[in-house]
Amino acid sequence: MVVDTLENLEKYASLNPLFAQAIDYLKSHDLHSLEVGKVELKGKDLVVNVAQTNPKTKEQAKLETHNEFIDIQIPLSGTEVMGYTPAKDCLPVNSTYNTEKDITFFDGLAESYITVKPGMFAIFFPQDGHAPGVTANGVKKVIVKVKA
Repeated sequence: MVVDTLENLEKYASLNPLFAQAIDYLKSHDLHSLEVGKVELKGKDLVVNVAQTNPKTKEQAKLETHNEFIDIQIPLSGTEVMGYTPAKDCLPVNSTYNTEKDITFFDGLAESYITVKPGMFAIFFPQDGHAPGVTANGVKKVIVKVKA
């Protein structure tokens, strides 16, 4: 997991061959003016998803992992709390993987939580269990799905 400010996003371009294209898109668009929906930048391998989340408590935010994709999550309209647990520690170990949606959900609360404010981002790799979306009011956010 990586958490940093958007001004440093370019420093992470070398982490994945598709990150540079994702960063170019994020830097060249006014993220706040983007409409809710998805934009494919490189087929299904690189997708920008703009979402409006509903309010969620830590108990409602399910831990999740993705086998095929990396998430770059950027809250826009407010602060979002995101849970983190290493995937190897997520329970139950035999949770069902949804191949079509590339997601596995787990039980229980995350081991730790981090506050991600507008102007910041979080990157979750396949080894990172994460429980995003903890907000009192919901937030508009960008989620970039990058083929791992």
